[in-house]
Amino acid sequence: MNRKNFLQKSIFSVLAFSSFKGFSFKSSYNDSLKKMTLNEVLAETTPYTLAALPYGVDALEPHIDKMTMEIHHGRHHKAYVDNLNKALLDKPEAKMTLDELIKNAGKMLPMVRNNAGGHWNHTFFWSIMAPKAGGMPTGNVAAQITKQFGTLDKFKEEFTKAATSRFGSGWAWLTVEKGGNLTVSSTANQDNPMMDVAEKKGMPILGLDVWEHAYYLKYQNKRADYVTAFWNLVNWTKVEELYNASK
Repeated sequence: MNRKNFLQKSIFSVLAFSSFKGFSFKSSYNDSLKKMTLNEVLAETTPYTLAALPYGVDALEPHIDKMTMEIHHGRHHKAYVDNLNKALLDKPEAKMTLDELIKNAGKMLPMVRNNAGGHWNHTFFWSIMAPKAGGMPTGNVAAQITKQFGTLDKFKEEFTKAATSRFGSGWAWLTVEKGGNLTVSSTANQDNPMMDVAEKKGMPILGLDVWEHAYYLKYQNKRADYVTAFWNLVNWTKVEELYNASK
């Protein structure tokens, strides 16, 4: 059995079992999730919660399929939130906001660092995508991209290289450094540039999840195709908002 078939059979088995138990995916989590802004989620302390997606699970098709979104948000992201709450149970760090946990990740136990990173990164990821988005950036961030990279295509090339050359699981990022310059980088696992342990530190304004679960159902091992599709979903209005807020 090849890897694609194995993943699909495993996922369908989980969904079939859930249906057998009288489980309704939409009614069990979609209808009960809180609608929260990115800032509201990042300012939370325990118990941390899984916020609703800012769009429907099928809204990013055909670039990201409905089943991937259901599993990615409703299972993977939810697991990070649940495991973070368990890891911080009765711990003094439970009084810290999600942002504070991230900025002090190097002082945290691996279970806290990994799950806080997973929660932060995914919350951010959902916010910088939108249906019928993509196109060209505008405003200050567009000017800065042109100033530093020459053209949008040159920036995309550098970002794509960071995303496709990341060995194993991780993320690609566009961040604003302390001096105001933009930098492209990648991090392993669920780390991000805000962490005190990051090799290249800065404020993320764009990020792409390159873990296999983010794309394997639709793109299999063709990560480059997934990165190409991602540009059709980038919410440049949000990226501009984050860029302006970082200065």
